[in-house]
Amino acid sequence: MATGTNIRTWVDGRWHDGDAMIIRAADHGAWLGSGVFDGARHAHGLTPDLDRHCERVNRSAEALMLTPHIDAATMVEIVKEGLTAYAPDAAVYIRPMYWGIAGGHSAIVPGDGPPGFAICLEEIPMAPQDHAVRVTTTRFRRPVLEDAVVNAKAGCLYPNNARMLAEAASRGFHNALVADAMGNLAESATANVFLVKDGEVFTPIPNGTFLAGITRARHIANLRADGITVHETVLSFDDARAADELFLSGNMNKVTPVTAFDDLSYQVGPVTRRARALYWDWAASTG
Repeated sequence: MATGTNIRTWVDGRWHDGDAMIIRAADHGAWLGSGVFDGARHAHGLTPDLDRHCERVNRSAEALMLTPHIDAATMVEIVKEGLTAYAPDAAVYIRPMYWGIAGGHSAIVPGDGPPGFAICLEEIPMAPQDHAVRVTTTRFRRPVLEDAVVNAKAGCLYPNNARMLAEAASRGFHNALVADAMGNLAESATANVFLVKDGEVFTPIPNGTFLAGITRARHIANLRADGITVHETVLSFDDARAADELFLSGNMNKVTPVTAFDDLSYQVGPVTRRARALYWDWAASTG
């Protein structure tokens, strides 16, 4: 079942109303997992960083040994056309995706030729301003490049994230803070993480175990331009416990405050609120 409503699908050169069928049983991506996607957002009449998300889905395809064949600029124009069918105030999740079709010299290796490509648009509301989450830890960790395609936004990585979320939910929490292979804080099960201590911002330094998000980079740039010190550094779970504020950064909701980490409570603080305001101010300034 789809996550959103009012779905439109671009495949085979045109837009289709509804959740169109896009993949066949024998396609490489259907049974061997060679599928990648990206997620952009249209909200408040704005579609921030759409070009970067389209560029990244092509890089993700290459990481899975697929050959992308739709350039980012073309994707952007296709998306803009598709969005004209939605109300001006609609909040839409934008998902370009590739999947392998043919097998190569071994069935397990994707073959030559263009992969499948589609774009899915779904109406998914932005979270309300007072939305916040409670987090815990999880025994599941982020993989490393030697184990998995962590340099791609690949569907095959998400069952591990699902295990994290299910474990957190079993304890009564919404999400989990996740360790990398060395036990350092990496991200949450669904988004990048930021800590605030004494008015300065800290976030795990990219080390090849998690996808350093496009929205994450935008927050770092916005906060620094606003005069706030941001550190990309090695962090521990104890650093999170000692923080004054915690928030998650992901494309779905941009900024999600954390109000509890296990038995510790946090206020939705001024830096968290500032990060959200700066993001939408920046988005409005770029059109």
